[in-house]
Amino acid sequence: MDGSCGAGQVAAAAGQGSVGATNIGRLRCARQGKAAAVSRGVTAWHLRVFAVVVGVTGCLLLVSSLMMSAVHQVQFRNGAISRGFRGLQKELKQNSVRTEQAEQIMHPRLLEMATSVITKNEPDSDSGNFALWEEPYKQARKWKPCAAKHSLPGEGPEKNNNGFILISANGGLNQQRVAACNAVVVAALLNATLVLPRFLYSSVWKDTSQFGDIYQEDYFVNYMKSDVHIVKDLPPHLQSLDLEAIGSQVTDMDITKEATPSEFIKTVLPILRQNGVVHFLGFGNRLGFDSVPVHLQRLRCRCNFHALKFVPKIQKAGSLLVQRLRRAGAMQTEMDKQLFGSNMLDDPALAAGAGAPSRFLALHMRFEEDMVAYSLCEFGGGDEERKELQAYRETHFPTLAVRLRNTSVSPEQQRSLGRCPLTPEEAGLVLSALGYDRRTFIYVAGSQIYGGTARLRPLTRLYPNLVTKEDVLSSGELAPFKNFSSRLAALDFIACASADVFAVTDSGSQLSSLVSGYRVYHGRGRAPTLHPNRKRYAQILAEEGGIEWGGFQRRVKTMVDEYKRIAARPRGRSVYRQPRTPGCMCRARGDGSVDF
Repeated sequence: MDGSCGAGQVAAAAGQGSVGATNIGRLRCARQGKAAAVSRGVTAWHLRVFAVVVGVTGCLLLVSSLMMSAVHQVQFRNGAISRGFRGLQKELKQNSVRTEQAEQIMHPRLLEMATSVITKNEPDSDSGNFALWEEPYKQARKWKPCAAKHSLPGEGPEKNNNGFILISANGGLNQQRVAACNAVVVAALLNATLVLPRFLYSSVWKDTSQFGDIYQEDYFVNYMKSDVHIVKDLPPHLQSLDLEAIGSQVTDMDITKEATPSEFIKTVLPILRQNGVVHFLGFGNRLGFDSVPVHLQRLRCRCNFHALKFVPKIQKAGSLLVQRLRRAGAMQTEMDKQLFGSNMLDDPALAAGAGAPSRFLALHMRFEEDMVAYSLCEFGGGDEERKELQAYRETHFPTLAVRLRNTSVSPEQQRSLGRCPLTPEEAGLVLSALGYDRRTFIYVAGSQIYGGTARLRPLTRLYPNLVTKEDVLSSGELAPFKNFSSRLAALDFIACASADVFAVTDSGSQLSSLVSGYRVYHGRGRAPTLHPNRKRYAQILAEEGGIEWGGFQRRVKTMVDEYKRIAARPRGRSVYRQPRTPGCMCRARGDGSVDF
């Protein structure tokens, strides 16, 4: 029964023989119908209320769950406070184990000792470490820049020259800078007009930048005009020539490495006179140092230290980079004037700040994949590392890869001979041994470190205040230089040249060489450079199993201090790295006179 008034009920009431009974029956049925309707309405209302309650409860539970999840994440980021100190200790210990496994460590014993020492020996101020930031030898201040002087009378370009010199320089920013200055000297030597250097595209650097994208063309031409005639392009009648077909193309195979001026006169001058143009293709380190006369050596230094100025866009970004590294506004030091000229910007966020600028150390980590692969060394990565580096050589250094198939090279011997670039870990150990504490602010120059974060982590464990240009400049400020490795390298050059201390990790690096020389030339004897001897350092590291921290520290300090000794450029050394040489720098005597 559903509670409704059925026909049988009415009939039963009628069968009692009473109209009243019949009416009563109908009334009863009507009441039952109303009651049933009310009952159905109440039931539906209850169901709706129940559904609403369930829905609201579900939403509350969902929101509560999300809030608990958010709180949990916040608590996790803040050290999992809600789990209690004991639980936090356990979690940190587990994370530490995972970090240790992720790190690529080659010298665990020394790294442990270094971490302990620099953590315990943090001084209250920088006063105790003053010597770490200063050039230790006062003789350095007696050397003054002299290449700004123009050539002596009769040494300028002749009106009737022998033709045009065109170079297409290979390599990256710094190799191309050296090639450009060597080209100035060769043009002067051969009494030729120099066409603005062209830069070859490299599969390693992948940069399409040309001379005018990096250096101020007009400034370069005008600064050198009293020494060498420079034009931006070949004249039209020479542009249409096939220089290789007419025998005017000279490759690196045709000229001895670090050749003497007489070789250029003998080999190149006849071609120049015959065809009116010579194209040097590659031009990597084709001109020597010791055999170049003083007046031509001066041209090298005039070009490198004075004539080559970065374009305003690079200067402005570089000035912001340096100010933020110093954490102070524009200062206009002598180095600033040379690097930025009138294009030094004021960072509004720093201009209002007071106080002396902070010191920073620039570390050039030459540990990119190309350097690591070319060195033929091993760095603790096992078979995976060997396969990866060999695949890189097959693609980028095919000649080297072919040679390796026919001859075997011992990575251990390469290391003992000082041919392996320092890892970030090894660089950090040098700084620790020299006494730089954990608070030292370090700018790391270079491209992508091979091995990434895992390879960098031992260094950041020692020195957490470590930044790159990507950390200091915004993405918008770096946007004009993105995908242009040479322009990014120019920012590294600026930061390293401006640093209070510059630390080198690879003596064969052109950036390290050029920056070191730039600091000697323009640093006024107050720009120290740390330069480990890789061969001696390898010997020290080979004994790490039996060496204590004190002994390690003494040997590293001795190794670095020996490079700091002040002397004129030794025979066979680069003028770009060591400009204390006749034609470049002058040495003041005690009586006020000047040598060179």
